[in-house]
Amino acid sequence: MKKYLIVVFTIFLLISCNKIETNQTLDKKDIEYIKNLNLLTDGENVYKFYSEYKKDVAGNFYTDRRIATYWIDRRNSKKNEINYAYYKEIKRIDTVFNAGAGYTPYILVTKTNGNTFKVSVDGDKKEIRDFFEGVLREWKTKR
Repeated sequence: MKKYLIVVFTIFLLISCNKIETNQTLDKKDIEYIKNLNLLTDGENVYKFYSEYKKDVAGNFYTDRRIATYWIDRRNSKKNEINYAYYKEIKRIDTVFNAGAGYTPYILVTKTNGNTFKVSVDGDKKEIRDFFEGVLREWKTKR
């Protein structure tokens, strides 16, 4: 029973630490890390950022120019996933608010070349809705 409580507590701590951030709340080292992944350029502003784990492992965000996601596996770089699309490259955006038990809400991005990727986001309902609406607003005005 004690082992079970430790696992539950650890999961709760990991989940509770994750929040939606902005360009103003991200550390400079986080911004530099994202730039080193070639997912951000000088002068590009991160509007909303969410990580389901540590920021140097996973990130989901949108900027004034693109929507992006990354997963970095420190033990096996073949498992790394880095995806992004500039708004002009996006054919369709689908939002999945109720992804099912145990799954995080996400945006399914379909690029004009047919490739797709998911951008996950979690938080309270208002934060998730704001993230989704922000992405859709940027896409509609910049495509």
